[in-house]
Amino acid sequence: MAKQKTSRPATKTAVKKRSGLEAVARSPARIAVKARAPIVPPKKPARPRQRIAISHYREEDFKADGLRAYAKYRDLGIAAASHGLAQAHVIRLQGPCDPAEVSKLHLHHVDFQMVYVLKGWVKTYMDGQGETLMKEGSAWTQPPKIKHMILDYSDDVELLEVILPAEFKTVELKA
Repeated sequence: MAKQKTSRPATKTAVKKRSGLEAVARSPARIAVKARAPIVPPKKPARPRQRIAISHYREEDFKADGLRAYAKYRDLGIAAASHGLAQAHVIRLQGPCDPAEVSKLHLHHVDFQMVYVLKGWVKTYMDGQGETLMKEGSAWTQPPKIKHMILDYSDDVELLEVILPAEFKTVELKA
């Protein structure tokens, strides 16, 4: 009696045909098609439209309502005009300098900070920079979260400070 050949089920035959080199050859083509699809970054919420800010000098605009008790601040209207994107103010440090009150190591959670000396001089300490005397016309940036402090200043010092964002956290540190 002769043995009868049994056929494979159709599903096994289909799987066998797709395996091996033929399947590998098709895979990159499928990957390439997927890679060509455009990548669309998520949309950022639109910022409110900025407006013009004009600030003219008036002595009565210097207020003792800022970050430091030994300073008076003149808000230049940038925070309101930019909807919190940035702030700018003129700072008058009140003399004479008292290092016990002034020289406190701290840092700010900011994206950007720039200071320009309008009048007088100020001696600063910045981590990695050391002590630096800044005088009329000097400018510097303070990278985000850099440890710094004021060491001394002249009785007539005025500083222009620009910070992003307008609202930020200050952390006092142990020296």
